[in-house]
Amino acid sequence: MSLKYLAALLGAALCLPAAQAHITLEQKSAVAGSSYKAVFRVGHGCDGAATTAITVFLPEGFVGAKPMPKAGWQTEIGKEKLAQPYDSHGTPVTERAAQISWRGGLLRDAEYDEFVISLSLPATPGKRWIRVLQQCEKGQNDWAAIPVEGQPRPRFPAAALDLLPAAEAHVHPH
Repeated sequence: MSLKYLAALLGAALCLPAAQAHITLEQKSAVAGSSYKAVFRVGHGCDGAATTAITVFLPEGFVGAKPMPKAGWQTEIGKEKLAQPYDSHGTPVTERAAQISWRGGLLRDAEYDEFVISLSLPATPGKRWIRVLQQCEKGQNDWAAIPVEGQPRPRFPAAALDLLPAAEAHVHPH
């Protein structure tokens, strides 16, 4: 094995933890217009400081959002009026959860946790970027940058969700 090849392998191995350290979604794709369980994975704090709050900013078209409670954390739901109300099981819906926060807990830098939201996705396929603000005992990480093809990956990229047309989704025969 050449020294150049070994150095490249070692360099790639050293980059792995940093690449996996972002706040990401467990399921990176879903069917447009379907129900979705968004599991946000938080793998570290802010430059060594423990995480004390997570706020997820839901893109337009994401509706019916409900956070999963977490022991030791309080949830807060920020709502906004809908431009186009919709019907949910015979009840008119005029507002949506635009942001969901978990506060008051403590997630140490060396620990990992997940924050879960159940919601309905927009019917239009395409990539959606979800901003997540991570607040810590010291500082914060604003996971909001949208990567640009051909450019270096941003330090704090937003979580990506690819909404697939129903025809592309795996369908089980009846």
